[in-house]
Amino acid sequence: MDLIVILFKSVIIGGLLGFAAGVGAARMFHAPQTQGLGAFRTLGEMNAAEGDPASHFSFGLGFFFNAWASAVGAGAFTQDVTHRIIPNWAAAALLVKDKDVTKTMHDPKKMGIAGAIAGIITVGFLNSTAAAIPESLQVTAVAVLVPAATILINTVMPVLFWLAALDAGKRTGFWGTLFGGLSQLVMGNAVPGVVLGILIGKGVDELGWTRMTKGMMAAIVLLFVFSGFFRGFDMQLIESFKMTVPNWLNNLHDVFTVK
Repeated sequence: MDLIVILFKSVIIGGLLGFAAGVGAARMFHAPQTQGLGAFRTLGEMNAAEGDPASHFSFGLGFFFNAWASAVGAGAFTQDVTHRIIPNWAAAALLVKDKDVTKTMHDPKKMGIAGAIAGIITVGFLNSTAAAIPESLQVTAVAVLVPAATILINTVMPVLFWLAALDAGKRTGFWGTLFGGLSQLVMGNAVPGVVLGILIGKGVDELGWTRMTKGMMAAIVLLFVFSGFFRGFDMQLIESFKMTVPNWLNNLHDVFTVK
């Protein structure tokens, strides 16, 4: 009886969640004319699959194992469910019948319906298995799935995106390598930086150094500066050179630190 209740709630939650994720991902392709709802990495990662249904499905499947391990072991969903799994699986389902991304992956209505179906299946599976698996098996599942997903996210994905940046041209490869390296140092994962490098490189290739591309570059620089500051990267960098962190810098960090 409990499992039926869980499945019933999962259908409602998964449908609403999937619909919103699918519509939001599709609307991002129409920005800035239309306001999008989603994460920047979702747009970049879906573009990286280049409209190939197998690539979209396999990409979502890779992060599905991490989400499954989290649901089974911790009883909570990861952000990959909405940002990576549902949008890519919805796109894969639509692209099987029609490879024209403008009529499928970029269509909010179709992506919303496909996303709702993907959400129902994904959320239903995650919740039902998390409730049905015994506690002893939950520990085993986490011990096996989490390391595999960690290798995928921290090692495999950065390399794939970096190779895509290099393949896109010298300028894109340069900015992708530069920002990817900075992102690895500051954020611990190179993927966000490589995606930003691809955006800048292709933007300059197509538009040149216009007001828009310069503004994007300024925003990216500020992103790294603020991300590094709030992660304490500046203090770690100073300490790595065997130097003493100035008191004013410590005091500045204390202002923004919740104790």
